Amino acid sequence: MKRIFLESHNLKNPYSGFGQYNYHLIKGLAAQDLSDWKITLHVKNVKRWKKEFGDTFRYRKYRSLTRHKPFRIKKKYHLWHSLNQNIKIEPFFQLPYVLTVHDIHFIKEGSAHVQRKLRTQFEKKLKRCHAIIYISEFAKQDTQDNFDIPDIPQYVIYNGNTIPDVTVASLPKPSIQPESPYLFSIGDFTDRKNFKALVDMMRFLPEYHLVLAGNNTSVYADSLRKRITDHQLENRVHLTGKISEAHKYYYLAHCEAFLFPSKREGFGIPPLEAMHFGKPVFISNNTSLPEIGGEHAFYWNHFEVQYMVAVFKKGMQQYQENKEFYTEYYQERAKEFDWKKTAAEYLAVYQQLVS
Repeated sequence: MKRIFLESHNLKNPYSGFGQYNYHLIKGLAAQDLSDWKITLHVKNVKRWKKEFGDTFRYRKYRSLTRHKPFRIKKKYHLWHSLNQNIKIEPFFQLPYVLTVHDIHFIKEGSAHVQRKLRTQFEKKLKRCHAIIYISEFAKQDTQDNFDIPDIPQYVIYNGNTIPDVTVASLPKPSIQPESPYLFSIGDFTDRKNFKALVDMMRFLPEYHLVLAGNNTSVYADSLRKRITDHQLENRVHLTGKISEAHKYYYLAHCEAFLFPSKREGFGIPPLEAMHFGKPVFISNNTSLPEIGGEHAFYWNHFEVQYMVAVFKKGMQQYQENKEFYTEYYQERAKEFDWKKTAAEYLAVYQQLVS
């Protein structure tokens, strides 16, 4: 049996993007035939994950000390899988090594010092690699354009749709519920997510409310609150903070449309989740998002407010005039991204690397 180590300590952050990716990939792997594999999960709470997955996997308790070179994990595996590009935990020995690259946002975000530090860290990871898996064609191209990639196998494996089948009528209602029709978006409150563009749009869409969910304790969030006040939109723009999965499903199921004017994405799970509910999605025509939205999403080519409003109004009219077509398209599109399929493709890569 081949021994695989999944550096999966981000399971400890279940509401983060990496936490969601770790969880759903591992859940997808658990649904595969693993009789030829011994897969070890690196987790902070062994008891919690063993309760969910039982003896399907082995477990190694995560300790932050293993980030430091003298204390790295010395057990040898047939393959080490680093589940994202930011992980500082590496094997003590040189082992067959595969890296999943989600994005390289760090080359454009943060101070010059932080950018240099993260670039150096990433370059060291690349030198370790025997293969690289990207979560989108954009992530692959962006990495190749900005870094020297070793002559090793490279793969694109899309993430799956994270939303299970849910009964909408049974979803719990969140405390913030606009009475009027509302638009919805979710994500961390950072400049990259570009929520300011949505607030500016709301000045010209008086018939709608806007619900923005996600961690809103940042400096960017403070500037967004000021913008809302300056535009006298306090009664129509609602910042919920972090929300549960069930409340996210509720907002997605009941919103009029999902808006995602992000400046840069490695994949783009939120629009995919909205399509699961058959909702019209308005997204940026950049980076990975066209790969996710497909032919019949509605796209913004830039963020001038009157242009964004015009695209939205025209798109909503098209959607309402042919609602059955769009709803079916979005729901079928969402089904194309399946975690079991994703996990099977990862196992195929593992097999190639250990053969």
